[in-house]
Amino acid sequence: MRVALVHDYLVDAGGAERVVETLHELYPAAPVYTSVFAPTTTFASFRAMDVRTSFLQHFGLTKRNYKFALPLYPIAFESFDLSAYDVVISSASGFAKGVITPAETLHVCYCYTPPRFAWNFHEYIAREQLGAAQKFLIGWLVHYLRGWDLDTAQRVDEFIGVSHQVARRIQKIYRRAATVIHPPVNVDWFAPSDARENYYLIVSRLAPYKRIDLAVQAFNRLRLPLKIIGAGADEMRLRKMAESNVEFLGHLPREQLAQMYAHSRAVIFPGVEDFGIVPLEANAAGRPVIAYAAGGALETVIENVTGAFFREPTVEALIETINQTDPTRFDPRAMRDHALQFSPAHFKERIADFVTSRWNEFRK
Repeated sequence: MRVALVHDYLVDAGGAERVVETLHELYPAAPVYTSVFAPTTTFASFRAMDVRTSFLQHFGLTKRNYKFALPLYPIAFESFDLSAYDVVISSASGFAKGVITPAETLHVCYCYTPPRFAWNFHEYIAREQLGAAQKFLIGWLVHYLRGWDLDTAQRVDEFIGVSHQVARRIQKIYRRAATVIHPPVNVDWFAPSDARENYYLIVSRLAPYKRIDLAVQAFNRLRLPLKIIGAGADEMRLRKMAESNVEFLGHLPREQLAQMYAHSRAVIFPGVEDFGIVPLEANAAGRPVIAYAAGGALETVIENVTGAFFREPTVEALIETINQTDPTRFDPRAMRDHALQFSPAHFKERIADFVTSRWNEFRK
């Protein structure tokens, strides 16, 4: 099969970029088509790949300003000529699934979620703190993009969702069925340790919807040590509300991150994610998770085996679960065995089987 990969934009170093990285390991000859490529702010591995960008690359867009080109992304992805490929795999939470492929080409979309700016518009706008005029203009633009997003969902031959929650969202919005294949977690980067310190840990981008504020307020009252790894737009607000027992560490190198996981008492996961890699990284390091019982956590956390749930998104509910949970009663080996089911090797095997079987059916 002649395979091409398509991704929304290569400007960040997150979970979606790790998926593209793993897909390229599976299909090393595949070029990667994307709207914008910023080599210095995404993973270094992409510099060795055949990355092909759209006309937007000439606009000088960066991690700070790439969203300002929002109206032009549909044109950018429709401009790619993909007629030379048997299979196109788009990696999308925005525009990549909008590429146009010939009738003879199988288009598989690995979907992280239908775009939040289109389908969770009011929640999205509330986080951005925009003025009335800006909200009106963006609302008008999103109305157009919502229609384009619906139309382009019909260009996809097969959808894969990152979780059952996302598969339900794909069915609701696009009226399309999706096979669930969970994204890869680099579990080999982490290992259990006999050394356990007294702190709890959060690993997260500091954005309002991540609900790190629930954990900060809970630990303010508990007076237990909480260490927070990550950065983001909500950092200043969180720092202002935090007491001295809450420590912000910013971004850490992988080796130090792995050590922080392995030496923690437990990892706090207070937000709602479409999937959520952090609970599995914690389990790979032999540590349990205290998670809000919603979203992807319901698919990655096994209650009383790999973690514990709090069932209301409140400070009181989180405090109660922390007080009732003894991290030492969880078996590190059982937690790691659970995490190993989400390894890159398992992901590549499932993707390869799926694509090959669908391609064989498609070309009959």
